[in-house]
Amino acid sequence: MSGNVDSRFAGSIPELYDTWLVPLIFQPYAADLAERVLALAPERILEVAAGTGVATRAMAASLPARTAITATDLNPTMLDRAASIGTRRPVEWREADAERLPFADGSFDAVVCQFGVMFFPDRPRAFAEARRVLRPGGTLLLSTWDRIEDNEFADDVTAALATLFPSDPPRFLARTPHGYHDPRAIAHDIAAGGFTSPARIDIVTARSRAVSARIPALAYCQGTPLRNEIEALDPARLGEATDVAEAAIARRFGAGDVDGKIQALVVTVDSG
Repeated sequence: MSGNVDSRFAGSIPELYDTWLVPLIFQPYAADLAERVLALAPERILEVAAGTGVATRAMAASLPARTAITATDLNPTMLDRAASIGTRRPVEWREADAERLPFADGSFDAVVCQFGVMFFPDRPRAFAEARRVLRPGGTLLLSTWDRIEDNEFADDVTAALATLFPSDPPRFLARTPHGYHDPRAIAHDIAAGGFTSPARIDIVTARSRAVSARIPALAYCQGTPLRNEIEALDPARLGEATDVAEAAIARRFGAGDVDGKIQALVVTVDSG
């Protein structure tokens, strides 16, 4: 199972995603990204695939008030959640497709995308759009998760669910969030999008911490499109799937506080 179900953040998923998954795995990378953007000293920033706004909030908190931030996402329910939380200063929230950006050529000094590129159906086209809306000398800055084996909670959840659904194991986490980690493929797609400068790819490792194994189990099984895949297999077994994931994490990390490795690739490329 793949396709649209992998990018469908509907129902209670946006709220659960923001409540459990954002502090679990996204917060450290949002802070890192905001520092990288600050070093660029941009006047106008476009964020694509902003989700529920964790990176948007980090940039709004750290960048000068004169820096204009436009945050976009294709999914209105995620964008509504981001706008409802808000930011320390005004941000323009706008529904937009990363592959068909509704902005003029050369409109931005930086285009930022935290953990959204994995969901793009046509990545070279999205990169071409980013290049189009960047001014000469602007910068594309994006992050994508490294392979699932280097992201321990996600790997444990995927392995646990395979024991529950052995004939058709849910593979969303491996297939999509952790499915775009080959530096050669990333560099190829960026070049296919028209960038002529080489991409710099940094491996950034962090820690994912929670007060119990229940939190990562809920975050992954019910706060991501993995939930769509589980419910498509058997809607009555979502609770059981969450319990199985929790037990697997607890076996490895203990019944109390849990602390797992997370790892991502952060990509920087100039527009030339």
